[in-house]
Amino acid sequence: MSATDVQQQTESRSGGLQRKDRDGLSVEWVKLELMRVAYATRGGFLAARDPRAVLGWYVIAALAPWFTYDTTTLAIMFVLAALSALAARIGPLLVALFLIGLAGQGIYVLLLAWVFSGDASALAGVVDLNLKLGAVSLVTMAAFVSLDPEKASDALLALRAPAFIGFAINYGYRSLPVLVDEFHTIVDGHRVRSAPLRSRGFLGWRWLVRASRITVQSFYPLMLNAAKRTRTTVEMLETKGFGHAMAGGEARRIRLAYLRFGAADVVLLVGTVALIAGAYALGAAFPVLG
Repeated sequence: MSATDVQQQTESRSGGLQRKDRDGLSVEWVKLELMRVAYATRGGFLAARDPRAVLGWYVIAALAPWFTYDTTTLAIMFVLAALSALAARIGPLLVALFLIGLAGQGIYVLLLAWVFSGDASALAGVVDLNLKLGAVSLVTMAAFVSLDPEKASDALLALRAPAFIGFAINYGYRSLPVLVDEFHTIVDGHRVRSAPLRSRGFLGWRWLVRASRITVQSFYPLMLNAAKRTRTTVEMLETKGFGHAMAGGEARRIRLAYLRFGAADVVLLVGTVALIAGAYALGAAFPVLG
């Protein structure tokens, strides 16, 4: 399935997502969003860059926040990461998961600090930790929503990574829609065999409990079927001699011939290093904010 096919499927089925059935809407919408994340990039400044430059940009931007505890520096890096994610056009599903995770992490640490009689320094530590995690999460989303499976695996292969690593990433991307379809089928089976709710309850708590129970019950058959499918795939690859083609230099050269590391990629990496250095300089210049 190509990115064009996924884009056409998403557009053709978008009209049916306007129905009022919340159960069907949520499952179908999440399903299409996951497929879009795995296959069809939304464009952005990173999607047009060489995948090796994107991986280099990600390594620099993701490691930089961990070398400082200055709040000013971390706040600047968080803003830069948010702008990068905005320019990369990440989807609403990833944004929602990011906000929920960041808020949950902050509330959890604040409750721990309150229970153990923490002071203002504990609050400062919570802010620094959330800024670090938020910046790393944003640059991760910005990088990997801009790379399709082929580009990600080819970038690793060009960087002399073992061929099985690139294949594992490619296989993970390709198996995602299959797992989502299978999960949808298992959930539908549970809903068919169970009686409908008489009422959703206050703020829909009964529906929430039921959905959570079905999700937990669907986990085991989903993982079992995924393991069986993975074993079959591995045996087929071993039969066909997977890995021997990439051992030769000619096959590798033909596969990576389309990669071009241009001036824009150099500007991306140099500009990223300059912005991070500027964030460190501002943090040192205004230590009262740290």
